[in-house]
Amino acid sequence: MKKTISFGILHFMVAFGVTYALTGDLIIGGAVALIEPALNTVAFHFHEKVWKRYERKEALEQAALKAEREKCVA
Repeated sequence: MKKTISFGILHFMVAFGVTYALTGDLIIGGAVALIEPALNTVAFHFHEKVWKRYERKEALEQAALKAEREKCVA
């Protein structure tokens, strides 16, 4: 979770900087910087959970294939 929080802070700074540079408006920059990174951080958290599930599934499939190959050789 610490990684997710630090990513959120970094994303906040980038979102504010880009929006402010494009609009020159502190309020719009602040609004976008609050909303977009907050939603993106939540999405990132769930993306990580789904990705880890995918990696576990891949590892299990690879282990099953390896066991099947070893079984055929024996």
